[in-house]
Amino acid sequence: MAAGAGLDRDRAALEAEWLDLTRRVLPALAGARQWPIRADHCFQRVLLDTAVGDVWYDVVTKRPAYRFIATDFLAQAVDLGRSLAAGRGDLDGLNRQSLDWRRARKTRHLVD
Repeated sequence: MAAGAGLDRDRAALEAEWLDLTRRVLPALAGARQWPIRADHCFQRVLLDTAVGDVWYDVVTKRPAYRFIATDFLAQAVDLGRSLAAGRGDLDGLNRQSLDWRRARKTRHLVD
């Protein structure tokens, strides 16, 4: 096996799981769990913002984010998505934090 081939395979598996969690698994659970968000892009926002600890697009400059974010951040986002799917974690709080980071960013940019 070529050097780095395992890393590429691991990255591809993470990306596939990311897409499955955010496009299928979490949105399918949203109604029954009465989550404040339902759309795939909202789950992606919350998970990525939480993983990087701020507004994700201030950290990841290329799109789509899941392809260009650092592997450790993507792994954190996937782990968080798994936890939410398993019924652990506070999606309401994570969503509020994500929105707070975005409001603060908007304020920062208005002052600049």
